[in-house]
Order: sequence, then structure tokens, then C-alpha cells
Amino acid sequence: MDSLRGHLLVASPALVDPNFRRSVVLVAEHTEEGGAMGVVLSRPSETPVAEAAPMLEPLVEPGALVHVGGPVEPGAVLVVAEFEDPDAAAVVVFDGVGFMPGDSEPEDVATATRRARVFVGYAGWGPGQLEAELEEESWVVLDADPSDVFADSSEDLWSTVLGRQGGPLALLATMPPDPSMN
Repeated sequence: MDSLRGHLLVASPALVDPNFRRSVVLVAEHTEEGGAMGVVLSRPSETPVAEAAPMLEPLVEPGALVHVGGPVEPGAVLVVAEFEDPDAAAVVVFDGVGFMPGDSEPEDVATATRRARVFVGYAGWGPGQLEAELEEESWVVLDADPSDVFADSSEDLWSTVLGRQGGPLALLATMPPDPSMN
């Protein structure tokens, strides 16, 4: 399988794990030997960046919330940004979107980026695990767009991403969170 780096994993309705139900994940790394890693884009917390990580506040819009990037390493802080110069990123995922280098100063990164989002934790899959989930049709793989990473209403991202696909996926986007309440 080709690397899914820079793609979105959109949870299918069959995926009921509470960590990933109706989630949209940006795949940051995917290799046959190492597995996959990404961040959940659709899980804002209620905690402002200014409160949780004041040193990162210069990177984000006023009032920005920390996002829950996934269940792995919930104490790890990751910053995904859209870089003016992609060479300034530690890892570029796609179209100038990448991760802030861990040894950089937030003020320096703020001047080198268009926008940024702070995540705690990440999503991870061991070798072959993501491929098995794809075979089970737990995920829909779609192209990513920078607007997905920095969506104003990330809680609605699942419906938004599916809706713009048209056809059956657009219909799926209209599914209520609890179909039994339909």
C-alpha cells in the first residue's frame, strides 16, 4: 500500500471506538515498517491554549482551544502549522502544513507560519494495524486540504469533509450522530 501521509482518515459509521467515532484524522506518517501516526482534527477540548500552554499562545488565534489529537501520549503537545517556508517545519505533511520543531521558539514559529493549532496526544497504529482497519472499512481515505486542519468548526468536520465529496459520502454526511434518534 502507498503511504497515506497527508491524507485524511474519516471514520466510517461502523467505527464506534469513542476515541475515533465520527472523527477526522490527518495522517502525518505512514510506513510499512513503522505503522502510522496522525492527529484527530475534530476533537477540540474546552481548554484554551492560553491556559494550558501559555508559551504557545503567540502561535494561535486569540481564544483558540487545545485539540485532543488522539489517545496515545495524552501528555505530548504537538503543534501543526501552515508554514510560509516548509523547510522551517520539523516534518511537512502536505502543502506547507507540518509540525513545529520541538527545539524552536514559539515566537519564531509564529512569524514563519500563517496559522497553527495545538494538539495534546496523537493517534497511532502499529505495523499493519491501519491496513487491517482499512480492510474492515473502518475508515474512508480522502485528500486533505489545509482548511480541514484549521477548520473554525472542527466539531462539524466529519460532516463537512464527507459532504463535499458528493454522491454516497455526501448522503452519509447527513447521518445524525445517533441514527436511532432519526
